Amino acid sequence: MLGFLFRRVVYTLPIMLGVALVCFALVHLSPGDPLVSILPPDASQELQEQLIELYGFNRSYPEQFFSWVWRALQGDLGTSIASGRSVTEEVMRAVVNTLRLALLATAIGFVFGCLFGFVAGYFQGSWLDKAASLTSVLGVSVPHYWLGMVLVIVFSSILMWLPPGGAGPGGSGDWVWDWEHVKHMILPAITMSVIPMGIIARTVRALVAEILAQEFIVGLRAKGLGDLGVFLHVVKNAAPTALAVMGLQLGYLLGGSILIETVFSWPGTGFLLNSAIFQRDLPLLQGTILVLAMFFVVLNLVVDVIQTLLDPRIARS
Repeated sequence: MLGFLFRRVVYTLPIMLGVALVCFALVHLSPGDPLVSILPPDASQELQEQLIELYGFNRSYPEQFFSWVWRALQGDLGTSIASGRSVTEEVMRAVVNTLRLALLATAIGFVFGCLFGFVAGYFQGSWLDKAASLTSVLGVSVPHYWLGMVLVIVFSSILMWLPPGGAGPGGSGDWVWDWEHVKHMILPAITMSVIPMGIIARTVRALVAEILAQEFIVGLRAKGLGDLGVFLHVVKNAAPTALAVMGLQLGYLLGGSILIETVFSWPGTGFLLNSAIFQRDLPLLQGTILVLAMFFVVLNLVVDVIQTLLDPRIARS
């Protein structure tokens, strides 16, 4: 087990370096001047040169890249061009908000996705299978930003049960674990959970159907094992794949929530990325993408370890 874990960590290091390189290259190769957002229209050539030197844009791309990576390893992601604040502080604050929302959305999607998947897999061909399968297909097909706007219209504008956006009363970004703050999470979390729920449901249904058709299930029933015992064996065999899918979906929610966070004005990484893109804030854009990518890589490593603990055959292979 320790050898497997060491190999996975070693394999992760070049992936992280490659992710940093791709992130740096894509951001710097995009057109536009990052200093436009802070330079006045009548800025002098001397002021432009001072800012270019301050942010290191006068150096070659390799020098900028290795300097950026070295500072990132020390926890310094630079200074935001638009706000002048530390990128690390802004990104960490946004990551905490997004992680809080993504964990709740993943939990909702995983619970209901597994429920629909097991029901559809156990009762193949029945109306339960068709209803659960239809729900999962709709979850994958419906645009989540459109669903978010519909939920806001229904539950905020018409019924007035839940707030339409923000992370707290009065648009406050400070988080407190009370009902006034939690109810701001409900609509965006439900919206974010729809796609993971559909993907997990379809995956679990296929797994359950495949496992129930295997010979060892027939043998268990022939030995007199009850439905509960067979169900536990099915869960144990389906858990590694279901957890892997859940881990990937959590990673996608961390990096792909830009539209939902924009719709609900949730102060997370998606909202921060949207602002950085429109303001052409290169340090903030690079730092946000890098942190999200590192989260995704580390999350895959954690899921691999959990899978191995649940199914030791993975380590032996």
